[in-house]
Amino acid sequence: MSKIIEVDPLNPRPDLISEAARIINNGGIVSFPTRYLYGLGANALNPDAVDRVFEIKQRSYNKPLSVLISRQEDLALLVHNVPPAALRIMERFWPGNITIVFEAHATLPPNLTAGTGKIGVRLPQHPVAVVLTNAVQAPITATSANLTGRGGCSRVSDLDPLFADKLDLILDAGPLEGGTGTTVIDVTTDSPTVLREGVVPAKDIFAILD
Repeated sequence: MSKIIEVDPLNPRPDLISEAARIINNGGIVSFPTRYLYGLGANALNPDAVDRVFEIKQRSYNKPLSVLISRQEDLALLVHNVPPAALRIMERFWPGNITIVFEAHATLPPNLTAGTGKIGVRLPQHPVAVVLTNAVQAPITATSANLTGRGGCSRVSDLDPLFADKLDLILDAGPLEGGTGTTVIDVTTDSPTVLREGVVPAKDIFAILD
């Protein structure tokens, strides 16, 4: 089993988060809590680390990975432009709850975007995820900590042992909310398109865009 560190879900110790950030910045993979499910964090700008995420999840390379950023200004590292619809969505729903799909910078690792030219981005809400993204000082992957085709995990104890053994560190913040996760909306088209309806109903998003 990978190294598991218990962290306070509301006030994680800085030294524990620093250790997780060091691992990520050195190309490692860390499982960490988001609001709903545990995620897999790697430096999203490191193509070798991104490759490891695909391998661990047994994920098809034609499916892009979404990322977390520590502040809205970090979008400049990732996206070509921020359309007005995205600004309204971020103002209403960030942090958390909505992943927004933008036109990606051509400089991003091709495996991160799976050659789609798009990147899904979210501002985290869970205190541990917030502190971790701040400590890494780079976008981190936000895919769920599970084998592709299997359900996400709201408890560390639910992680498949063979899967967990491939990780470099697991930050255990106790049970999470679980459920459907974030809503994913694509703002690269003339009219924003909901790709996956999660905790935020599509009607609530379109209500602020009308």
